[in-house]
Amino acid sequence: MDIFDRKLLNRQRARAAKNVYKHDFLLRRTAEDIASRLDAINRSFPIAANIGAHHGVLSGLLAEKPFIEAVISMERCAPLLRLAPGLRVAADEEAFPFAAESLDLAVSALSLQFVNDLPGALVQIRRALKPDGLFLGALVGGESLRELRQCFADAELEMEGGVSPRAAPMADVRDCGALLQRAGFTLPVADSDRFTVTYPDAFALMRDLRGMGATNVMLARRRTPLRRATLFRMAQLYHERFTASGGRVAATFEIIALTGWASHESQQKPLQPGSAKTRLADALGVPEQHLKAT
Repeated sequence: MDIFDRKLLNRQRARAAKNVYKHDFLLRRTAEDIASRLDAINRSFPIAANIGAHHGVLSGLLAEKPFIEAVISMERCAPLLRLAPGLRVAADEEAFPFAAESLDLAVSALSLQFVNDLPGALVQIRRALKPDGLFLGALVGGESLRELRQCFADAELEMEGGVSPRAAPMADVRDCGALLQRAGFTLPVADSDRFTVTYPDAFALMRDLRGMGATNVMLARRRTPLRRATLFRMAQLYHERFTASGGRVAATFEIIALTGWASHESQQKPLQPGSAKTRLADALGVPEQHLKAT
């Protein structure tokens, strides 16, 4: 079942490309985190692909790594792709263009949360990786913009008698770990980073989201314009409930980082149940206690 209007997302990103450098703080923070995680891995990755590259922030960081020979930026939105450095390919995250076992490294920063079939996209990424290839990704987590979502829902309920779909479904860190396993990745890890950003008011936050090309693209969204009274009531509730220091308002962002490897015989493997050669009691230095049968 499709959830997102991918054509609308492409149009929004195309509009955002004109001033993208003014609103890319979240992407830059995420790209820097992925790049730093890569530095901790002691090996080379000759061919890397940036999936959903936006305007190539992460691609630029990868190109500076001495252990990466070539970086390919893959992005559907042509105006954004033209801003990316180096090798570029126009393609959709839902229709992967790379051949099986052709990549040593695949990365993705803040794009996969907008695909309609996230498990399928992860499977495509895993298939494109060479044996022992690495995937590092990041997507928006479920705690993101909880303040804005709550205030919009309450304002619509109060002013219009009902709530319309405005916030896309967001992943949970536990679900992401399970998705990596389901896609066939080995040694899967998912972790979460939550932080707060402050804005002068709720309208400044919404302008920033529009500048990111990250406004509502749900197929089930309301097609009629938002009433002015509802919008101002939302901003009033936001100011009343989530005022930070200096009279600014707070917005929560959560980024879920994903790590997974393509299978290879050299990787660590869990031991078979019952194959242990040392008792747990000996390792802990305590007497072994036998439970009575019931």
